[in-house]
Amino acid sequence: MRRIFYLLSESKKLIAETNPASKLRFNALRSFCDHSLLRPQSRPGPLVQYKNLVEQGKLKHDPYQEGVASELENLLARLEKYEKDMEEYHLKLSEWEKSRESERRKLLTEEVEQQQKEEDWWKRLNNKLVDRWSSRKKPENMEPGVGKWVSYLKREKKLDSLVGRRPTAPPAPKGLYIYGNVGTGKTMLMDMFYSATEGIVKHRRRYHFHEAMLRINEHMHKIWKTQMEEKSLQSSIAGWIMNLPFDTKAKEWLAAEERYKQEMQMKNILPAVADEFFLNQEEDRKGASILCFDEIQTVDVFAIVALSGILSRLLSSGTIIVATSNRAPKDLNEAGMQREIFQKLVSKLEQHCENVLVGSEVDYRRFIAQRSANQMHYFWPIEPEAVNKFEKKWHDVTGRFGGRIISNTISVMFGRTLEVSESCEGVARFTFEYLCGRPVHCLFVSSYFQLSSS
Repeated sequence: MRRIFYLLSESKKLIAETNPASKLRFNALRSFCDHSLLRPQSRPGPLVQYKNLVEQGKLKHDPYQEGVASELENLLARLEKYEKDMEEYHLKLSEWEKSRESERRKLLTEEVEQQQKEEDWWKRLNNKLVDRWSSRKKPENMEPGVGKWVSYLKREKKLDSLVGRRPTAPPAPKGLYIYGNVGTGKTMLMDMFYSATEGIVKHRRRYHFHEAMLRINEHMHKIWKTQMEEKSLQSSIAGWIMNLPFDTKAKEWLAAEERYKQEMQMKNILPAVADEFFLNQEEDRKGASILCFDEIQTVDVFAIVALSGILSRLLSSGTIIVATSNRAPKDLNEAGMQREIFQKLVSKLEQHCENVLVGSEVDYRRFIAQRSANQMHYFWPIEPEAVNKFEKKWHDVTGRFGGRIISNTISVMFGRTLEVSESCEGVARFTFEYLCGRPVHCLFVSSYFQLSSS
């Protein structure tokens, strides 16, 4: 009965045994920020949380950590007003988008009417079609779709004059880029801030770098798949076009213009991925957005390009970013990859975030390791006594959540699913063979990320 069990909490950390007398104590918490014990309506800020933990003896006072906690507390104090400002902004934006789409359809309809009035319109259209298919060779200085591109730009410019430009988002408070040596408490402090934003900011996300890269890949795959499906349905015509009093050829022209607009919007896929970082299709987008990003790195070209495109989009749209890293922004790319794109990323971060150094030389992880050196972290050897201890631990932990064991199926990214035969309110257990011993059904890294957040 070789088993692994996952203790999955809202803070995405392993649950620790709270009985100090227990010899089987689990000490796997990464930070001391217990989200489940804090109520949203009375959740203390990061500075208060930090001082409380120091007073309780759970943390050793560190002036650098307290300074960062103070900076995060100041940012938290500015969020309530910003949330209200962003709600008002999104209301204006929603009205603007509705008005612009209505005017855009009117313009397209007027263009069709005007072209139908011209006697040789169909002749010119047929000539264009013949030219397109009969002549494969184009002038070297002529790009495909230039005519549509010019029409699209003219239409957008006219819409600006009719409806006005996109409303400007209110200025966002500067976020924080927290950097310093490993083990100095950067993630712990960021998690304290993140927990304190519950009930203040509507749209909040916390990602570790590797998890974020997996999410980016997943969203890109979904968008690419959607584009492929839309291409296979190009012959279909939108309902609003079908209801217009024009003949089939005119409606096909309108449908082609619609598809071209969608292609232009989807050409740069990263902004679309950035938008999906915060909002599901069912969610209301009104309000402010905060992204807590743990351990920013630039491990390869893809990371640089993806981070530059996505973070630039988020920052430009008013998202507040609180990030941690072992390096200052300018030192993230020591290999010198994609220098121009990387420099744009650094400029964006410096424009929208305050750089805060945790200057401590102490690696507090060593203290945690020393305290837990004599504690039991696993059950071995696999004998009846160890199995009984494991079963007792399982029942103790699930008992805290009511003890009702159920089975369910969860999504583990990229369209894959995982059967969870035993779970209870975020706590689950599996056999080693079930997770790792089935070659056809082995889990990817992304699967474990999804599992730990379910």
